[in-house]
Amino acid sequence: MKYISKSSTGSRTSALVLVSALLVGQASAMSLRELQALEITEEQGENFASYYLVGVMEGALEAQLHAARNGAKAVICLKGRSLEPHMARHLFDAERQRNAGVYEADMPVSLVMTNALTQVYPC
Repeated sequence: MKYISKSSTGSRTSALVLVSALLVGQASAMSLRELQALEITEEQGENFASYYLVGVMEGALEAQLHAARNGAKAVICLKGRSLEPHMARHLFDAERQRNAGVYEADMPVSLVMTNALTQVYPC
């Protein structure tokens, strides 16, 4: 049986905590400019961007549900209507077209998606 010293285990734990902290610090919202650059520069950029939009859509719904559970007024209500992952891109694009002069390149993608969901699924 191999003996692992406490200092070895402690340094591994410290390293893991440090790496986790660095990753969490880098997890910020993508801007509209960054999303557009991803679509253009990467080989599968359009697929990556669509996948990211699905995550943003699900995150916006989760955040809204969490806020409503904590007493905030609900702003997105599905009311039995379907919301499928493949709809994320269309919702995002429609919101940008509807309010073309409102969104600047440095604004977060999540803002656009939340506004899109609020417009399409109001309470």
